[in-house]
Amino acid sequence: MLFVCVHNAGRSQMAAAFLAREAEGAVRVLSAGSEPASALNPAVLAVMAEVGLDLSERAPRVLTDEDAHSADVVVTMGCHDACPTYPGTRRLDWDLPDPAGRPVEEVRVIRDEIERLVQSLSVELLSDRST
Repeated sequence: MLFVCVHNAGRSQMAAAFLAREAEGAVRVLSAGSEPASALNPAVLAVMAEVGLDLSERAPRVLTDEDAHSADVVVTMGCHDACPTYPGTRRLDWDLPDPAGRPVEEVRVIRDEIERLVQSLSVELLSDRST
């Protein structure tokens, strides 16, 4: 499972953290960015800490072809043409606003939507693995 956004400093990091928690090790989870930032968004760190997820040790990383080809599912998040497509890989696109420059109140709304989407995806992924 690979979550991708442009800077890998917000949306994809939140999604990866939520899925890792939901899947409890049953799914390999990665996140990456097509143009990674130098650090995670401080508002993202704050709102994730509110729900018990500490992202302070994470760092944005660049999307590699190896990441994409090793993933069964790639979820892109509002990066449109900045995120490449990989034939043969299932791709979902979640059109979510970028939390960069937004106040914590707005980042919470984005976080909650990501959590909802991840929970739905988790049910699907984990039921596929049990059949």
